[in-house]
Amino acid sequence: MEEKLITKRLKEIRLSKKLTLEALAKLTNFTKGYLSQIENSNQPPPIYTLSRISNALGIDVSELFAPAVKKVPYQEITIGRHDHFDMQSRKITPYGYTFEDLAPMKKGKNMEPFFVTVGFGRKIDVQKDFRHDGEEFIYVLEGRLELFFKGESFILEKGDSAYFDADKPHSGRSMGKKEAKLLIIMYSYKRM
Repeated sequence: MEEKLITKRLKEIRLSKKLTLEALAKLTNFTKGYLSQIENSNQPPPIYTLSRISNALGIDVSELFAPAVKKVPYQEITIGRHDHFDMQSRKITPYGYTFEDLAPMKKGKNMEPFFVTVGFGRKIDVQKDFRHDGEEFIYVLEGRLELFFKGESFILEKGDSAYFDADKPHSGRSMGKKEAKLLIIMYSYKRM
């Protein structure tokens, strides 16, 4: 799915649930104007913002990437095979991150597991960095990551991890010669 179709899909789902932008704004604590800007953009917002909107819409964020997922009934277990992850890759270009959803077929999940590749050149603005409900766990698989949390910088090497309250400003960028590859698990407090 092209990136511009993600924002189109958000609007389709909102309308199918008979929600106004104003109602969705109340559910997400985003402004009506910001939500309108997202729906009318060719670029999706950060995955964390998509997750918050998806939660308010009562869907898994993976449904925005793969519309067919909504037809899958609830399953107690889903198995992810290594050769299927690349099909779920989505690059969120304004932020230089590539996300691979590790559990796209699991409906109603509290945790959102991803492989994430982090770019180099992103200018960090600690006042506008990512914030979302819940908690987040990051494990560095390859490379080096400069993690920013509440304006403080932490250097994470291969094998290092961080676990934090995700409602605080956070972001990161790769350091060195190689892009950082991460396992990220986001936890939402309420089940969809």
